[in-house]
This record gives sequence, structure tokens and C-alpha cells, in this order.
Amino acid sequence: MIGNLILAAAIGLFSSAASQTPQAPAPTLDRPVLLIIDIQNFYFEGGEIPLVGSVKASLRAKSLLEAFRSHNLPVIHVAHMPKEKPENKDPQYDLHPNVAPRPDEPVVVKHYADAFRETDLLDRLRALGAKTVVICGMQTHMCVEAATRHAADIGFEVVLAEDACATRDLKYKETTVPAASVHAAVLAAMNGTYAKIATVAEIAAALN
Repeated sequence: MIGNLILAAAIGLFSSAASQTPQAPAPTLDRPVLLIIDIQNFYFEGGEIPLVGSVKASLRAKSLLEAFRSHNLPVIHVAHMPKEKPENKDPQYDLHPNVAPRPDEPVVVKHYADAFRETDLLDRLRALGAKTVVICGMQTHMCVEAATRHAADIGFEVVLAEDACATRDLKYKETTVPAASVHAAVLAAMNGTYAKIATVAEIAAALN
């Protein structure tokens, strides 16, 4: 009987503490630049590497892009191209129509997972006076993660739009890791260390 009372009291205290846990603060966006990474046709149905939820993620990225445009804030698009064919005309490598760049929005072409490697991305960010880099794109576990870690390592504040990224199932030996688990693991690893993780809605609200 006494044991049950103690257990009930402990559960009550835990529930009360959980209900009083403060919500995560909205991301701070000091001199933000939006970086849209590799939202290209080959990641969609019919492409070479279709991702899970690529359409949904691209539409969230579109909303984020529109929010930046509405505030006249800078946007940089990144497109991955094969190194051996830098002028590849295969439409699979085109940026997806949902996030098509405007003529005044630069496109940085890269040949490696890291968007900073052998590109002028850092020079562009510095020229814009960026302090915060807001990142979205594809794939979460590859090019998005590489850019996030690099940007944080060289001193930028990074905000990663969790619902504007997509990835795919991965397999290691006999284990298949579902895309949702891959995505969550990457976000968990970077959250609070390399980036602030936020939704598109939270980022858009912070812009206001």
C-alpha cells in the first residue's frame, strides 16, 4: 500500500514537472541567408535516387523560400553536378520547379557532398554579411548534414528546417534503417550542437 502511494506521488511529481517544461525558444535569425541544398529532379519519383517525402519537403522549402522573398532576404540555391560533367544538361539535375530560383538568386554548383568544398559559397555568404544560415534540402543525412556541420564549424549560426528536408532508407549489412529514422537520427545528432532545429512555420514566424 505504502509502495503504491509512493509510486503515485512520484508519477504525479513527474507529470507536474513535465507540464511545466518550457517550450523551446524561437530561433534567432541575425542577418539570415537561406541555403536551399540540392532540391533537384533526381530526388523525386522517376529520378535516379527518389527520396521518401521529397514532394512534401520541397513544398515546405517553397514556403520557406517565399517567406525569405517576402522579407527581401537573400537566398542561395545549391545544385549538385557530376564532376566529370560540370555542364550536364540532363534535366534530372535541374532544380525542382517548386524551388526554382529567380534570376537574382545565385546558384552554387558543387561536386561533393559539402557545399563549401571547392565552391565560392563562403565568399558569397561573407559578401552578404551573413551571420545565420538557414538550411533546407536533400538529402538530410548527406549534403544537408555536411553543409550544416561545415557552416557551424566556421562560425555561422545555423538553423535547420526539419520539415523541409528529405532522405531515404539506408542499409547497413542486414539492417535497413527507414528514412524517418535516418532523418531523426541526423537531427538528434546536430540539435543544439551544430544547429538549432526548427520547423518552417517557426522560422517564418521568427522572420516577422
